[in-house]
Amino acid sequence: MTATQRFEGLVAVVTGAAGGLGAASAQRLAAEGARVVAVDRDERIVEAAKALPGEAIGVVADIADEASVDAYMAAGIEAFGRIDRFHLNAGIFGSFASIPDLGVDDFEQVMRVNVTGQFLGLRAAFRHYRDQVAAGSFAGGAVAVTASIAGHRGSADLLPYQTSKHAVVGLVHGAAVYGGPLGIRVNGVAPGIVPTQLFAAAATQTGGGNDMVRRASTTPLRRAGAASEIAGVVAFLLSDDSSYTTGEIVTADGGASIVNTVRPAGGAGAWDTAPVDAPLFAEWPGFDPEAAR
Repeated sequence: MTATQRFEGLVAVVTGAAGGLGAASAQRLAAEGARVVAVDRDERIVEAAKALPGEAIGVVADIADEASVDAYMAAGIEAFGRIDRFHLNAGIFGSFASIPDLGVDDFEQVMRVNVTGQFLGLRAAFRHYRDQVAAGSFAGGAVAVTASIAGHRGSADLLPYQTSKHAVVGLVHGAAVYGGPLGIRVNGVAPGIVPTQLFAAAATQTGGGNDMVRRASTTPLRRAGAASEIAGVVAFLLSDDSSYTTGEIVTADGGASIVNTVRPAGGAGAWDTAPVDAPLFAEWPGFDPEAAR
């Protein structure tokens, strides 16, 4: 239990709250006094909400479906009368397939959840704030969206995921510009390597759950992050402590983003390219890497 009560009297929606970053965020906000509307497509969200400190409800909903978004908003308003804060967190990682083998359905599914789903959550938040203004009950708003350091740079795998996270940055920027004059702040949090259930299904994939701790050991902090540490950033962005912060993507990655991987200094530069390149070259029979240099 945190000593502060920054969200006393406020109601917060957290999507993807059945596990991972969302569960940690719901726990942190509830511990700081918020009444929580915990949303997830996993039916276990109902029991998870009951375990939170303070008042909370669990709502089973698909964030990429308009009717489901309307339903979780209606449930929250029915239970608590209003909604003040939003952590739009839910997302999926998608396929590790390389570009030539990546299916359109795989690509579009990730975009549907990670981009359309976040858009629908943002739209619902703004519509609710507009209703509050009309009713004379608006007291400012704040939204935090889960982005990723994958939205700042590129890699050869997880193309649908990183494309979606680049798009999330655009959503945050556009919503922040629109909402600023209205007293609505919109920010993003960009986690680095934080082992959660999101990557559990890809535990045997390089870049998935199997080597997250090893990869994180080359960050300046030399360790992976914890979901609770990301929740701390979310709580800051949704609180009045960040009252002059909007349109920002706050990175929480143990310093991974500042390391120049081309140089041998800085921890993350000490890596062997052969294991990474070998599977790629194997996909292209007859390719001569030496001739291509």
